[in-house]
Parts: sequence; structure tokens; C-alpha cells
Amino acid sequence: MSALTQENCFERKWNLDHPELGTGPVSTDPYLSPDYFELERNAVFRRSWLNLGRVEEIPKVGDYLAKDITVCNASVIVVRSRDGTIKAFHNACRHRSNKIAWQEKGSCQSFNCKFHGWSYDLDGRLQFVPDQECFYGLDTGSSGLLPVHVDTWNGFIFVNLNDVPSETLREYLAELGDRLDDFPFDDMTTNYCYRTVLDANWKTAMHAYNELYHLGFVHKETGGTSMVGKENMFGRPIWVGLGSRHQTISVYGNPNHQLTPVEALAAKFGPMFSQGAVGGGSGLNPDAADMWAADVNVFFPNFFVDTFMGSYFTYNFWPLSHEQTLYEYRHYTLKPENAAHRFTNEFSRIWLRELLLEDMKTIEQSQQGLNSRAVTQIHLGDSEIGVRHHLKVVDTSVTELKCSVQKGV
Repeated sequence: MSALTQENCFERKWNLDHPELGTGPVSTDPYLSPDYFELERNAVFRRSWLNLGRVEEIPKVGDYLAKDITVCNASVIVVRSRDGTIKAFHNACRHRSNKIAWQEKGSCQSFNCKFHGWSYDLDGRLQFVPDQECFYGLDTGSSGLLPVHVDTWNGFIFVNLNDVPSETLREYLAELGDRLDDFPFDDMTTNYCYRTVLDANWKTAMHAYNELYHLGFVHKETGGTSMVGKENMFGRPIWVGLGSRHQTISVYGNPNHQLTPVEALAAKFGPMFSQGAVGGGSGLNPDAADMWAADVNVFFPNFFVDTFMGSYFTYNFWPLSHEQTLYEYRHYTLKPENAAHRFTNEFSRIWLRELLLEDMKTIEQSQQGLNSRAVTQIHLGDSEIGVRHHLKVVDTSVTELKCSVQKGV
């Protein structure tokens, strides 16, 4: 596909490239149904590779992360083992299934159960059982922590809770992994993170972020004109890449965006989220569009990596129930070279925080409207093709599971 230019990038009708997604109204039931959510647990989450963090969070031997994956009724430990590799285990003692790690992160030389003192090495091997002679036929060699499939890509840690994953991580990431391979993730460090529980279905929360139609309305006071303008008033994407699961949506950058005085000062010292059209770089702007600002990259089912010039941020949307979602946001930037560059990073942090608060308020208001069940169908425009695509992939996964159950597979 040729690069989109100012003359044609806003006229493209992306749904015409994907007739399999349809153009009609969409049922609201997937945002509301407890039964549908129960199917999503196994059809979507247990069969997918799920991001739990980054390798720099566990740099030393014994460093670990512990993550409750409520939607899968699971808790997982990810640890840097003695040989330097990353391993993952179910966070459950083999004695009576008490959680081994109670903190979200830490560092240790062994995992010790607080209930009865069973102890495990960093590779999961059972190494000590108090009063072991009182257990009948206990095979310590086969009673270690139960492993979970784990792999990394570009520093991101993924786990898969299926007994036997149908694909390797690399196969699962497919074209989106290829597209982002050259982005300099390793050059950036965590600037800050936010987390909250939203009173909303996980898809209601996600679908506030993989469409751009809302930019000029929800963020009209804070976002200003950096990603909307006279040429593109309604947030039409300038490029869309939809795969069998994942998606990329390239965001318009307004070349005529007028920086506020504080923005202009911050922009002198480092790359910034709100600068408007900036061109691109390694792993960015896949169609070399003229007026590019950012790429929204969505790894199915629940992980966003939004990439910019000199920074990126991630979203994880973890379902807690059919009507509650744990929302986690992390922003990564280049390490500040001096105090001035730190000022730029801090300005971006505050500016983005305000945008997120606007989004979160809108998400919960949307879910309240859905909960009334007065509206039974929603209408999605061409600019919301990312929403339509994600709903389709979820529903295909659910339908495939239902069919396999009916066939007794």
C-alpha cells in the first residue's frame, strides 16, 4: 500500500477492506452477559498469551512478580532463576494450595509457604518439607511448583495458561510482533504507572482506546488540537492494519497544532506525546503517512502498546467479573539526560494523567448506559473499525469453544 497523503488519508473507508466484519449494528449483549463472560474465561484468556510485565522488573536472580489472573481463576509467579532465565509457576503450594507469594513483587532465594513451611527453589523444585517422615508416599521429586508456559518478546513477559499452547509466542504475535520488532523498547525505562478498578466490562474499557472518534469530544479541553484539526475533525485513522487477532491504528498528527507555552517549553528538551505530526522512526508509522503522530497497537486479547516518537505506553485490561475491570497503565520514556529532559517527561506524565481521567469517567458512564439495557444494539462507524474487529475476534473465539464442547472435543 502506498503512503497516505494529505489529499487522500481521510477519505479511505477501512470497512470496505474488511467485508467480513460487516457494517451493521452490533449487539450489546457481550458487554453485559454473565454467561458470555464465563465463556470468555476459557475461550479467550486461558488460550491466549498474556502479558504480565517486562524483564527489567526482575533483573536479578530471585526477583519475582506475582500476578492474580482472576479471569482464569489463577495466580502466577514469574521469577528470575539461578541460571538467569525467566520461569513461571502457578502460585500455589503443592501441599494444600496456599499461595506461595503474597506480595506483587519481591526478591528471595527460595519460595516458602507461610502456611506449613514447605520450601521451593527458584526453579520450582520442592527442597524442604517440615516433618517429612509423617507423609505417606510423598514423592518430593514430582511435587515441585507447577510450571506455567512463559516466553519473552522485546523485553515483554508473556504467559500461557493452556496445558499445551497451540502456538509459540512468536507465532501468536504474528504480524504485529514483526511490525514492532525494530522499535527501541530497551532504550526506555518506566516513567510511572497508574492502576484502578473500573466499574465496567473489560471490553467497554478497551473499546474506549482502540478508536479515535472520541478524541475531539472527550479530550477537547486537554487534548486540544494535537490529534484532530480542520483536515481531520473527527479522528479518522490514517492507517489501519487488522490481522487475525491483533490490530494497529495509526493516529493523525495535526501539523498546525499550536503548542501552549508550557508545551512549547517542554518540547524543547525531549520528545512529547502532544506535539502533533512528528513523522515516525524505527518500528513506527507502518505506512509512512505524512501526518503521523502515534500507533495504537492492540495485542489480543487485552494488551495495548501505543508507540510514539521517543516513548510508548501500555494498557492491560484484566477482567475481574462481567462488570468490573482492573485497568493498568504504564508509561515508558527515554532516560532523562538532564533536569530539562526530566521536566519534559514530567509534563507528559501530568498531561496524560488528565486524559486518562477523562477516559475513565466516560468508560463508567458508558457502562451505566449499557446496564440499563434500553439500548440493545450499538452503531459503529468506519473510524471504530478497531472496536468491530476486536468484538469479532472475541466472538469467533467464543463460538469455536462452544462448537468444540458440543462436538465433545
